[in-house]
Amino acid sequence: MSLPAVLQGNLSLPVICSPLFIISNPDLVIAQCKAGVVGSFPALNARPAEVLDEWLQRITTELADYQAANPEAKVAPFAVNQIVHGSNDRLQHDVELCVKYKVPIVITSLRAPNEVVGPIHSYGGLVFHDVINVKHAKKAIEAGVDGLILVCAGAGGHAGQLSPFALVSEIRAFYDGPIILSGSIAKGEQILAAQAMGADLAYMGTRFIATHEANADPAYKQMLVDTTADDIVYSNLFTGVHGNYLKPSIVNAGMDPNDLPEGDKSSMKFGSGGSSKSKAWRDIWGAGQGVGSIGKVTSAAEAVAQLEREYHEAQERMARITQPFGAR
Repeated sequence: MSLPAVLQGNLSLPVICSPLFIISNPDLVIAQCKAGVVGSFPALNARPAEVLDEWLQRITTELADYQAANPEAKVAPFAVNQIVHGSNDRLQHDVELCVKYKVPIVITSLRAPNEVVGPIHSYGGLVFHDVINVKHAKKAIEAGVDGLILVCAGAGGHAGQLSPFALVSEIRAFYDGPIILSGSIAKGEQILAAQAMGADLAYMGTRFIATHEANADPAYKQMLVDTTADDIVYSNLFTGVHGNYLKPSIVNAGMDPNDLPEGDKSSMKFGSGGSSKSKAWRDIWGAGQGVGSIGKVTSAAEAVAQLEREYHEAQERMARITQPFGAR
C-alpha cells in the first residue's frame, strides 16, 4: 500500500506520534512535525473549547513558516484526535474547527466516525481510526475511513489485547489501505519490524512523553526512564476501558496494583465539563510496554534522531541477515 499523498516525501521516519491526553500540546506537535514525524494532539487537550482555534492557528502558521524558511526540510503534517463518544459535547465544534483549518489528518477513537468522515473529506483531509480488533476495523471501513490504527497489546494508555502479528495479518486479509501499528514500539528497529509485518507506519506515544516539550510532570518523565515492561499494569479501573499504566504511579496514589477492582465502562465521560478521567490521567500515568527502551529525557528532535539511527542500522543489519535467504 502506498502512503497517501500528504505523507509522501515529507517524513524522516514512517511514524505517527499518538495523541497523548493532557500531554500533547502545540510545543510537542510542532517539534515532532519539524523533525519529520507526524505530531498529533487530542482536541480535548485545548481547554476551554475556544483555545482549540488558537492552537490550530499557531500550529498551522508555524509549520508553514518553517517549511518556507527551510524548503529542503522534511516537515510532516499534523493530526488532531477526536473522541467519537456520546458524552463528548464538543465534537461538532471541534470538527468544524478542523474543517476551518483544513487539518491534514484527523484521528478518531472509540466509536465508528460516521459523522466525522464527511466533513473531513470535504476539503481532502484524512481520517484514521483506532481499532483493537477485526470487528471494529470493519465498522471503521464501512464508515469510510482512510486508514486503520491497530492498537495492539503493549500499547500505552487504552490498548487492546491482541498480538500485532495476529491483528495485522487478519486485517490485511481483507484490507489493503494504510495500516498504522501501535504496541510496544519505542525503538527504530521496531518501526522497521512494523513495516515488515505489513503495516505502513508505526504509532508511537510513550517515547515522546519523555521529552522536554511534553506537558508531563517531570516525575512522570523520570518514571519512564526508571521503569521497565514489568512495571506496566493493564486495568480498566481508571477510565472504564482497559489500558496500560505505570505501577509506581498506582502505588503513589495509595492503591495496590496487584489487587485492582474492575472499572465501569458506563462511567466514561468526555466533554467540556471535565471528568474523573482527567484526574486519572494526571495521577495514574499511562505507558506502553516499550518503556524499558527509554534511557533518558531528551528533546523531541533528539528522540527522532535516535530513532532514525536505530532504523537505518536495523535496515543494514537485516540486509546482511536476509541475504543468504534471498531468491534462488
